[in-house]
Amino acid sequence: MHEANTLDDFIELFINYLLVECGLSRNTILSYSHDLQIFTTFLISKNISDFDRVRPDTITSFIISEKKRGLSINSITRTMVAVRMLYKFLLSEGKLKTNPLTLIDSPKLWQRLPEFISVHKIDDLLSVPDTKTKLGMRNKAILELLYATGARVSEVAAIQLEWINLEYRYMRCRGKGSKERIVPLGTKAIEALQKYLTIARPEIKNSKGSTYLFLSKSGRPLRRENVWVLVKNCALRAGIPGKVSPHTLRHSFATHLLENGADLRVVQEMLGHVNVSTTQIYTHVGKHHLKAVHWQYHPRK
Repeated sequence: MHEANTLDDFIELFINYLLVECGLSRNTILSYSHDLQIFTTFLISKNISDFDRVRPDTITSFIISEKKRGLSINSITRTMVAVRMLYKFLLSEGKLKTNPLTLIDSPKLWQRLPEFISVHKIDDLLSVPDTKTKLGMRNKAILELLYATGARVSEVAAIQLEWINLEYRYMRCRGKGSKERIVPLGTKAIEALQKYLTIARPEIKNSKGSTYLFLSKSGRPLRRENVWVLVKNCALRAGIPGKVSPHTLRHSFATHLLENGADLRVVQEMLGHVNVSTTQIYTHVGKHHLKAVHWQYHPRK
C-alpha cells in the first residue's frame, strides 16, 4: 500500500489533524497552511523533497531567507510555530525519525542581529581602498581580514604580527575573556596582507619597533575607533546605505557562510561565541575542518 511521503502529502495529513482532532478555526488552519507552503517552497528551491532531509542549518537558512525578504520577526516566528507543530505531529505519527528544530533558537534571536551586506556590495566595499598608497594597502588588508574572519573590531585592532601565519593560512584571534581561537584565512585576505606586510608596513614610521599588525601613519597601534571610522567611510564611498560598521562585516561573514551551506556549529566556532548555551549546543571543531569549511563556503576564498 502506498504511504504518503511527499511534502504536500505530509502537510495534508497535518491539516486534517488540525481540522478533525484539534477543532481549530478555518482561518487558523488557512494561516498554518499558508505558512507551511512558504516553508515547502523554500525546501523545493533547495532541492529538498523530503522533510527527513531537513537539517538545522536548512532551518537557519530559511530564517535568513525570510529576513532578507523583509519579513518581520513576528511573521517569521508565526511560520516557525507552524513548522514546529508539523514536525511534532509527524514525529508522533512515526512518519519522521528526527526533528531538525531541536537545536534552533527562537527567531526572536534574529531581531537582535545587525543587518548584513550582500556579497556584491561586499565586493564594492572591499574595492574602495586605493592600493597604490601605503595606507590604502593597510585599509584593504583590514577590510579583507574583517570579512574573511568575522573577527570583532577589538580583535582586529589588537592583532600581533606573530598571530598571523600566511603559510598555513590562519590567524590567531584573542576574543572576550582573552580566549584564543584559530580562524582560517582565504586567498583574498592573504593577498592583501602579503602586500601590506611586504610593501606598506615597512614604510610606516616606527613600524620596526611595533609588534602590532596594523599601525597608524605615525606608527602607533590602530584603535578600534580608527577601524570603525575606516569601515564607515568606505561604506559611504561604496554607496552602501544604512549604518555599516565592523560588526556588520562580522555578521555578513556568518550570514554568507550559512547561506552557502556551512554548518551553523562551525560558524559559531569561527565567531568565537563563548556563552554557556552556545558551548552546550555546538561541538568542538578542529582547525583543519575549520579551514576546509572556510575554503569551501567563503565567497572570497
